[in-house]
Amino acid sequence: MPHWKDLFKRSAAQLEERWDVLRNGFTRRLGLNAPVQIVPYRTYGTPRKVYLKGRVLEDKGIAAAGDKDTVLNNLLNMYKRFESDEVAGARLRVRLGSEAHDVVTDREGYFVFDLNPVEPILNEALWHPLELELLDAPIPHEKGGRTVAEIMIPPHDAEYGIISDIDDTVVQTGATSLLSMSRSTFLHNARTRLPYAGVSEFYKALQLGRNGKRNNPFFYVSSSPWNLYDLLRDFLDLNGIPAGPLLLRDFGLNEPKNAEAEGGHMGHKMKEIEQILAMYPQLPFVLVGDSGQEDPAIYREAVRRYPGRILAVYIRDLALPERRRVAVEIQESFKEHKVEMILTENSVEAAEHAARTGLIFREAIPAIEEDKQQDKGQAAGKEEL
Repeated sequence: MPHWKDLFKRSAAQLEERWDVLRNGFTRRLGLNAPVQIVPYRTYGTPRKVYLKGRVLEDKGIAAAGDKDTVLNNLLNMYKRFESDEVAGARLRVRLGSEAHDVVTDREGYFVFDLNPVEPILNEALWHPLELELLDAPIPHEKGGRTVAEIMIPPHDAEYGIISDIDDTVVQTGATSLLSMSRSTFLHNARTRLPYAGVSEFYKALQLGRNGKRNNPFFYVSSSPWNLYDLLRDFLDLNGIPAGPLLLRDFGLNEPKNAEAEGGHMGHKMKEIEQILAMYPQLPFVLVGDSGQEDPAIYREAVRRYPGRILAVYIRDLALPERRRVAVEIQESFKEHKVEMILTENSVEAAEHAARTGLIFREAIPAIEEDKQQDKGQAAGKEEL
C-alpha cells in the first residue's frame, strides 16, 4: 500500500497543479501577467556536445542585492524567488553556428537542450556565449526576447576539474541546523552571506593549476533548489570565486517520477557527479565538500566507481563531533583506493596539501592565508552589526 506521505504529496501536487491552472487563467483574462523572462543556467559541454538548461518565468522584479538591504527586503526577494510563476509551453530557439534548435518548456517552465552540433565548437576559451530567443509563449509577451546563456567547455589542455559542494563548503549556511540554515537563506542576500575564510583564493589557485592558464573547470553540485540560482550565482561572482555550472534541484511538489529512486540528497549529487565524469572521460578531478552531510560518503563512492579519476578529496571539518567521527572513519577507507581525503577546518591546510602534491603553485599559499585573515575580519565585523 502507498505510504501516507506519498499520498499526501500526490494530493498536494494535484492541488498545486489545479491552483496554477486557475491562477494562470485568471491573470491572463485580466492581463495581469508580469513580463516574461528567460533564465538560462550556467552549464557545461564539449566541442561536440552541448547541454543547456534554464527556465522561463514571469519576471517578479527581484532587486539586486545591496549591503544595506533590510531583513524585510531580503524576505520579500526570497518570497518572490519561491512564489515563482512558471511559463509552460513557451517555445525557445538556440543557434549553434549555422544550426538552429527549438524546444518547448515543460509544466514547471523548465527547458533543456541536449545537442550534438554538426560543426564542433572551438573551445580555446573556457566560457562560450549562446544566444537564446523566445519565439512564442502562451501569455502576453514582448516579441523577439533574447538573452545569452553561458556554456563552459574545458579546453583540451585543462589539467583537472573541480567538483565542489556549496552550502557549508563555500558559503556559511549552517545546513546541519534548520534554524541556522533558514536564517542564512531568508535573512541574508548575495552581498551579506559569508564565504568561508580563504576559499576564494584557494579556488582561484585550483583553477590556475600548474599550467598558469586559469582554465581548470569548476562544477558546483548542491541540493539547494533552483529558486536560489540567482542568489548563489551572484554570491560566487561578488566574492571572486571562480564561475562554474550550478547543478541544483527542483524542490517543487511535482518532482520527477524517478526522484525517490535517485535517493534524495545523496542520489542527486551522485547522479550529477557521474554525468560530469562521463562528459569528460580524459579529465581527472578534485572533489571538495564538508563533513556536515553526506559529502564524504558520496565522494568515497565516486572514488570507488571511477578508479584513477579522483586526484584528491578536501572535506571542510565543521567541528560537529558525530559528523567528524563518521568523516574520520570514511577517511581511512580512502587509503585502499590510494586517494587522500584531507579533513580540515580551513582552506590553508587544504592548499598546503594541494601544493605538496603538485595541484597548485606553492607561491599561491600566502594569498590564501591573507584572504583567510580578511574573511575572518569581515565575518567578525558583520557579527557585531
